[in-house]
Amino acid sequence: MRKVWCQMRTAAVATAALLVASCGFQEDQLALKLAHTLDQQHSVHRAMVFMDERLQALSGDTMRIDIYSGGQLGSERELIELLQIGSLAMTKVSASPMEGFVPEMKIFNLPYVFRDSEHFWSVLQSPIGKELLVACERARLRGLGYLDAGSRSFYMNDIAVQTPADLNGQKIRVQNSQTAIKMVNTLGGAATPVSWGELYTALQQGVVNGAENNPPSFYLSKHYEVSKYYTLDEHTYVPDLLLISTEVWNKLSSQQQAWLDQAVEEAVAYQRKLWQESTEESLAAVKAAGVEVIYPDKQPFIDAVKPLHDSYQGTSVGALLDQIKAIN
Repeated sequence: MRKVWCQMRTAAVATAALLVASCGFQEDQLALKLAHTLDQQHSVHRAMVFMDERLQALSGDTMRIDIYSGGQLGSERELIELLQIGSLAMTKVSASPMEGFVPEMKIFNLPYVFRDSEHFWSVLQSPIGKELLVACERARLRGLGYLDAGSRSFYMNDIAVQTPADLNGQKIRVQNSQTAIKMVNTLGGAATPVSWGELYTALQQGVVNGAENNPPSFYLSKHYEVSKYYTLDEHTYVPDLLLISTEVWNKLSSQQQAWLDQAVEEAVAYQRKLWQESTEESLAAVKAAGVEVIYPDKQPFIDAVKPLHDSYQGTSVGALLDQIKAIN
């Protein structure tokens, strides 16, 4: 079954390649195929378009990036697996599902690891952040950089979450991450993994009572049409990762690798600016749509998850947690 699935995904990518080749692109251009699951309005997609433009300019039109958005080629996990077998060049995934491939990535799913956005980016730009990208190579993936996905907060259909006690017994959608499940359960909720594409219906039908995500995702997904309470507790900062298949990377010349690295660096800076604008616009839009945005006291949430932090003492994740807390 697994072999058949891989053959089907490989065929899908090959078909897409043939379609692109027939659209009048230069035959001597090296095309890197990139797929992701986001809407084309999302800041990450817009940054990828910018990255393609910069790569073409830097390489003298000898390289380009063909972008397949909206999950056309599969879910995040499926895209990771396509990279591993070399059937897809690049993807963007959340760091959450990456913990299944690189255990150290659990750190991003632990709540209240980062004091604020400034501390978060200080860590990502430190040796710790770089080492986590390098660790991806154990899974035949090369981490090219981090994209801003802001902080994740709870949104609920029918109740305003002011304290952890308000989550008691509430079914909260989480990503497919054991650490994210532990976080919600530790706070008193009932963690319920649901795929992103099925979440709107799950909220609408009461399969789950709420979910957690960043403001642009809450807005662009239209989940605000169902969930009328958004509590900005900012429990986790989970970055997006820009990945390339090591099989594809190793086939590039050193010059091509340098051009791609520079295009990524410029796109990352551009996306962070877009993200800030998108966050502000999204919060304004959901408020205008009647969502009550709540700014709770975070300390009770921080206190509630201390046992989860303590459970990692004596492990590699616990050591990483201590290193991160020491960074100013």
